[in-house]
Amino acid sequence: MDGNLKNHIEYLLCVKITAIRPISGGDISQAFLLETETEQFFCKINRNEQAFQMFQNEKAGLEAISKTKTIATPKVFLCDKLEDGAFFLMEYIEAKKNGSNNMKALGHQLAALHLHSWRNEFGWKTDNFIGSLPQSNKKHSNWVTFYVEERLLPQLKMAYDSGGLNAAEIPVEQLIFERCKNLFPKVKPSLLHGDLWSGNYLISENGTPFLIDPAVYYGHHEVDIAMTKLFGGFDTSFYNAYSEIFPKIGQEKERHEIYQLYYLLVHLNLFGGSYKSSVMEIIKKYF
Repeated sequence: MDGNLKNHIEYLLCVKITAIRPISGGDISQAFLLETETEQFFCKINRNEQAFQMFQNEKAGLEAISKTKTIATPKVFLCDKLEDGAFFLMEYIEAKKNGSNNMKALGHQLAALHLHSWRNEFGWKTDNFIGSLPQSNKKHSNWVTFYVEERLLPQLKMAYDSGGLNAAEIPVEQLIFERCKNLFPKVKPSLLHGDLWSGNYLISENGTPFLIDPAVYYGHHEVDIAMTKLFGGFDTSFYNAYSEIFPKIGQEKERHEIYQLYYLLVHLNLFGGSYKSSVMEIIKKYF
């Protein structure tokens, strides 16, 4: 972090920053812990030309989750442009190792978040981002239509345009619709985190679960659960607690794999061919 940004933050917050150190902050942004005599702040810096819009969308997502009063999110202090990119300043949450009781609380609180619905429409008030990729949130009254048209098809097109998938590897659009129509139940829209892997939640020192880095929209609540299972899964206590509020109805495995296809396509489009085999495994299985 350069001195000009440090001075700018000090001016806006009326504080004196006594220490700055780089910390882990995800795949697409630099992250820093800023310390004053009495407080700690988490600062992300991104040099992408879309950085300010990305951080604005993240801010809106955190605030939307916070307003439900179901699960904690870090307090947002600043989101501002730089000459090249933008920065995002939030409350710093000191994390601790997860325990089963903490994960049980996360399961209950995520389910409570998913009980928040919105006019029987799927989507969000604006488009946003999944990682650094655009995520379309055009509103639909039908979940199958939303998921196919706003999630799978844009990522499949992106993969084709970049050479990640060839034409023969991309399933026929009508087949995607038919398969999803047969597997997806009639659902009520739930407010989703939208990108819920193990790096996007934390447990604070006092045991409070926090959600971070959301890609929010209203969708089927199982999408968040499917994402939690993509890279190893969460503790069993999390799923048991969640199912107390959202019990299983059958064919979860099939739906979860189709929901995971979206995230695998995102990873293919962000990080390249190492994710292709996982993408093709699901495509061949269902389409």
